[in-house]
Amino acid sequence: MVAIAPRDNDALKYNPPVGANHLVTNGSDWLWAVDAVYILSLLLILGFSFAARYGERIFHHIFTIALLAGSIGYFVQASDLGNVAVGTSLNQSSHGYSRQIFYARYITWFVTWPPVLLALALLSGVSWATALFNIALAWTWICSWLAGALVVSSYKWGLYAFGLFAYFLLAISLLHTGRVMALQITSAGHYLPLAGWLVFCWMLYAIARGHDEGGNKISVTSGFIFYGILDILTVPLVAWAFMSLASRWDYEALGLNYTRYGRVRPSRTGGGVLGTGRNKVVTNA
Repeated sequence: MVAIAPRDNDALKYNPPVGANHLVTNGSDWLWAVDAVYILSLLLILGFSFAARYGERIFHHIFTIALLAGSIGYFVQASDLGNVAVGTSLNQSSHGYSRQIFYARYITWFVTWPPVLLALALLSGVSWATALFNIALAWTWICSWLAGALVVSSYKWGLYAFGLFAYFLLAISLLHTGRVMALQITSAGHYLPLAGWLVFCWMLYAIARGHDEGGNKISVTSGFIFYGILDILTVPLVAWAFMSLASRWDYEALGLNYTRYGRVRPSRTGGGVLGTGRNKVVTNA
């Protein structure tokens, strides 16, 4: 019989880690597992998008972007790429104690969280100005924490506080403004649990950040386990929640009926299509 050789994880062999506190092979294995969750979710949602009713695929498209970006981001991190060694404000000594900081993590959040916020905005019926405000707050939050992660001194806590303030503003916008608008279009029954879940999970990121890159209380691998669970709960799980609920929503009440027509609306006379402006098409009687 031909023996099946076990497949080893050689990522750290080809991409050696940096810093005294760095990713280990078990941590890389975990990251590959999280990446598999993202990829599987991406493929299934792509498949379900073909079964969705025509013009009701906007949420499939939104979460396709989030899951694709997450798949790429976790591939990079599992491969031990997208990181630098940064000195720590704790345990500074002549030994040059440093921690491996993955800036790829923040880039992943920078791309994956806005689609989630956009999906919530469409479900709640808030204005485009509010939707852009929420996305800008998330970007401010992420960039503040990224900058803080690369700071050696205790001044990194100032950047942590700025990011946390942006999170609080985002939470208020989601739970107050979003709720008020969702009540007007009767989507609050689904919007509030989804928004509340995200606000709760994002609060846990603050705890993870304080123990990981902030306070250096846990190892890089332990931090990845914490973040990996949270990332699964905030992107793939929320994506599946949207997919399971989207078929029940009234797209006209949500103001999404335009997705059924694209740039040209069907003619009500049955003689062709009607457009606007220079794309106007004259129909047959």
